[in-house]
Amino acid sequence: MAEDAQETERESMEFDVVIVGGGPAGLSAACRLVQMAEAAGSEVSVCLVEKGSEVGAHILSGAVFETTALDELFPDWQECGAPVNNPVTTDSIYYMVNGTNRIKVPSLFVPGDAHNEGNHAISLGNLCRWLGEQAEAMGVNIFPGFAASEVLYNDDGSVRGIATGDMGIGADGEAKGTYTPGYELHAKYTIFAEGCRGHLGKQLIAKYHLEANSGTQHYGIGLKELWDVNPEKHEAGKVIHSVGWPLGHFPGAATGGSFIYHLENNQVALGLIVDLSYSNPHLSPFDEFQRWKHHPLVAEQLEGGTRVSYGARAIVKGGLTGLPKASAPGAILVGDDAGFLNVLKIKGSHTAMKTGMMAAESIFDALAAGDEGGSDLEDFQTRFEASWVFEELNRSRNAGPGLHKLGMLMGSAHALFGSWVGGWPYTLADPKPDHATLKPAAQSKTIDYPKPDGVLSFDKLSSVFLSNTNHEEDQPCHLRLTDAHIPLQSNLPQFDEPAQRYCPAGVYEIIEENDAKYFQINAQNCVHCKTCDIKDPAQNITWVVPEGTGGPNYPNM
Repeated sequence: MAEDAQETERESMEFDVVIVGGGPAGLSAACRLVQMAEAAGSEVSVCLVEKGSEVGAHILSGAVFETTALDELFPDWQECGAPVNNPVTTDSIYYMVNGTNRIKVPSLFVPGDAHNEGNHAISLGNLCRWLGEQAEAMGVNIFPGFAASEVLYNDDGSVRGIATGDMGIGADGEAKGTYTPGYELHAKYTIFAEGCRGHLGKQLIAKYHLEANSGTQHYGIGLKELWDVNPEKHEAGKVIHSVGWPLGHFPGAATGGSFIYHLENNQVALGLIVDLSYSNPHLSPFDEFQRWKHHPLVAEQLEGGTRVSYGARAIVKGGLTGLPKASAPGAILVGDDAGFLNVLKIKGSHTAMKTGMMAAESIFDALAAGDEGGSDLEDFQTRFEASWVFEELNRSRNAGPGLHKLGMLMGSAHALFGSWVGGWPYTLADPKPDHATLKPAAQSKTIDYPKPDGVLSFDKLSSVFLSNTNHEEDQPCHLRLTDAHIPLQSNLPQFDEPAQRYCPAGVYEIIEENDAKYFQINAQNCVHCKTCDIKDPAQNITWVVPEGTGGPNYPNM
């Protein structure tokens, strides 16, 4: 970086609490902090930074939303106009036998936690926008468009806060004429709520060895589209899930599932989740998703409709056994940054909100007792273990490992058994991390994906266009290779470089020119899903934050 950029002193601001991430966990934490301060007749200064261009811009979820945590945070949310107005009316699960046939699963054979009575099919992005409005009205300082790029530490090793990324650095590392240094945001406590595979949360877990006593974390990739559909084919509140085709049925096959949610205003959200424990390097989650839409169950609902948005995001699926210790000196990890998603429910928003609220309670109680910051608030773990979040995750703790070990059919039966008997008297372990599951390409079956028809199925680039993804092109690449030789010298001969396929946005390509091959990174296409950071077999790719406001701008997702 240019010398003048290096030596420019960053301005700093002091707060009681800094929150990284404007998702359901971070916003709930902010609101709860202010609520507690008001109830105690005191004040607490809270700052929340969000890397998206606005709160909600980077939020991607199905989403069928359970109001449990929202009921606690804002008991009058309906009167206050929360965009939670689409109660589930029908709730079905199908087993996809193949690309044509399906079997509706009787309700008796659906685990209790997978039922959706009383829930709402919503846009989580719009709910976060509403939560952001509540937080701002309560006095929370919200800074959208500022990417938290660095953790700051005190001399004793405790977290001091974060620094936002510099703006106006060219791809060559030199300061441009638009250079603006980032800000240092100092706090007594910092809450990390970045979502799945958080860039800074990952660093904290490694620095403080927070995974020392936990099992292996696991992930999936969720791909989603939003469609305007024929009003005659729309049923507000209709919820459909499916398992089976186009993924596998038996042990060793790729696992996952799909969803179709009828929202308000004749819109339908639909998507496919593929567990990143899959073993065939030829598999492309994006192309499996496009193929899935041609199943009659899906196609008949989309007939005459128009696709209006697309996105993709990694999902944390390790459950209770994959949770790291969530507190560190001066910091707490909440929501998907730690991994509090309920795999069996396929929901993490309500647990994210509740863990954000519990973090706020632990921090406020400490500050009210005279704490000056920097402590390891292990009280958060006590609160968690006494909460309904722990009860949920404990009840479903074997669901994910069961699917990985037993395949979709037997794994689903195993989850149903656990539901019937009220839990398992044992805990399954699934120790192999997702990046280590790939088999050599030469030993794996190639997959011939049909070409998109432009009606139901589409290519990656036209899909990325609908995500409204944009990055300043002249900036350092935010997809960092530890060793630039690995993609061609190792990943290509062993696994046919799977980044070409697991990336849902066409970021990674093998280019052949003049009898030579090149590994090309189209960073401007990145939708911030983090799949490359998770699935690369050499763990050679590290996702870091680009300039603030960069990435997707999701409407109504």
